[in-house]
Amino acid sequence: MPEGDTVFLAGHRLDEALAGRTLVRGELRHPRWATADLGGRDVLGVRSVGKHLFTRFSGGLSLHTHFRMDGAWHLYRPGDRWKRPGYQVRARLEVPDRVAVGFSLHDVELLPTDQEARLVGHLGPDLLGEGWDAGQEAEATRRLAADPDRELGVALLDQRVLAGVGNLYKAEVCFLLGASPWTPVSGVDPAEAVRLSRKLLLANAWHPEQSTTGSMARGRHHWVFERTGKPCFRCGTRVRVGGQGAGVQERPAYWCPHCQPGPIA
Repeated sequence: MPEGDTVFLAGHRLDEALAGRTLVRGELRHPRWATADLGGRDVLGVRSVGKHLFTRFSGGLSLHTHFRMDGAWHLYRPGDRWKRPGYQVRARLEVPDRVAVGFSLHDVELLPTDQEARLVGHLGPDLLGEGWDAGQEAEATRRLAADPDRELGVALLDQRVLAGVGNLYKAEVCFLLGASPWTPVSGVDPAEAVRLSRKLLLANAWHPEQSTTGSMARGRHHWVFERTGKPCFRCGTRVRVGGQGAGVQERPAYWCPHCQPGPIA
């Protein structure tokens, strides 16, 4: 599932391409919204909230989309060949010189702009939100610390606690905190976990490459994420992976047994 920084960057690029322009074509290939015609509406802007995107139009209307596991927005010039097949298209927003195409978007909804909170009001503070301040940090810390016995990796992925962390940053935050993903929240400083999560997301928010090590060299972008069986960059111990979470919420958890002491799967 895309991380919050991926969604943030997609929203920024869509905003740059579409905001202040009038749609010459606006269609949604979704059973519920197939008859909706957005053509002729002005695009007021695009904003991300955690892993959610809202494209706002004149007339007080918003389009909500969510990437889930495999969704994406692409930008093209008119006439360009698309990089994904047409049958995956769920939305197409076109202005005179740019075409925004939403592929494999699992959540698509048109709603009044003043009702956006209905879809995101339950989320914790947005780690990449424009309004981030000491109060937001304190609220995210409070939510993370509210269940001290909860596994840290599970808590970090809970968008109701703090919005934006996905499996990549979960793994990397746990590594940098020196705790296994199964360590209870009480075993770390929750304020430090929040600050570190925001720091990593913010460091990668303006480019598609995601590095948590500070290196862009091939194979050195991440400390433990998707490095199963490879030596830890710090101690040389082989990185391990185990399942964490239950049912549809289960995700692989990567960790270094030496650098991240604590409970394991």
